[in-house]
Amino acid sequence: MLAITTADHEARALLLAVVAMAIDWLVGDPAWLWRGRHPVMLLGGLIAWLERRLNRPEATERARRWRGALSVALVVGCATLVGVLFAWLTAATRYGWLAELALVAVLIAQRDLFDHVRAVGRALARDGLAGARVAVARIVGRDPDSLDHHGVLRAAIESLAENFSDGVIAPLVWYLLLGPVGLCAYKAINTLDSMQGHRSERFLAYGMVAARLDDAANLVPARLSALLLALAALFLPGAKPLAALTTAWREAGKHRSPNAGWPEAAIAGALDLALAGPRRYHGVYVTDDWIGTGRARTRPSDLRRALALFAIACAIAAALMLVAMIVLED
Repeated sequence: MLAITTADHEARALLLAVVAMAIDWLVGDPAWLWRGRHPVMLLGGLIAWLERRLNRPEATERARRWRGALSVALVVGCATLVGVLFAWLTAATRYGWLAELALVAVLIAQRDLFDHVRAVGRALARDGLAGARVAVARIVGRDPDSLDHHGVLRAAIESLAENFSDGVIAPLVWYLLLGPVGLCAYKAINTLDSMQGHRSERFLAYGMVAARLDDAANLVPARLSALLLALAALFLPGAKPLAALTTAWREAGKHRSPNAGWPEAAIAGALDLALAGPRRYHGVYVTDDWIGTGRARTRPSDLRRALALFAIACAIAAALMLVAMIVLED
């Protein structure tokens, strides 16, 4: 009886995940709905508030590391409590599953990511390099003024690849593993890392725990994302699925992140591009290796193909979850 109950629960979670993906793709995150108060933005506000009070420049490196760990514990703890609330609503009320469905749809970022990356290509076509730099600055941390139009397009494709893992696959993985608790905890971890997991003087010690925890949380999702992108290349004319796999396996380790290199290398191999490479962050020149053996001089058509690959990979993820649900119900 326990096995049947567990299987039913897993099948329901798979179904809710697929429906949430469909809702997110169709609706996204309309500004009129949140009025600047999206849950992730509220989480970011808490993180920033704690950082202003805990990350004192006069503190020792050890003290800043411990204070960063305290920030992580408080933020992830608060997010976990929200997840517990949603799990309780689902279990205790007849229509609580609707709240859970809404939570999953809000905390995955397919449509929002697609729209932001597509906006870079549209700005380049409409407003030239200056407009594209403004658009890409919304999704990457590097200095936009240092980018030519090839660099702007590469940055957008790299952001698409990395956030396919962080914003779509990882939230789904943690939701399917641990339900709303896993999903909320993961979003807290990932938001902490995006805000303070930097190697700058300000965050090197304070953000260390957040960065290492995010590395651990994305270990499996990043590699799964690379596999999904390689599968998607099977369905995109001219893409190279085998090159996606071999490039990910061979060159993912060139990236400074233990995880981001996997989806970036997969998309570079699939589209015959060279990504990453030397770039500038906050005035600091970073001499990273190139990932992929294709063209570094990216074109607008490469960005469109990357978006198509992303959309296909999302569809494959949904299809695989549907198959898993059917298997569990048999």
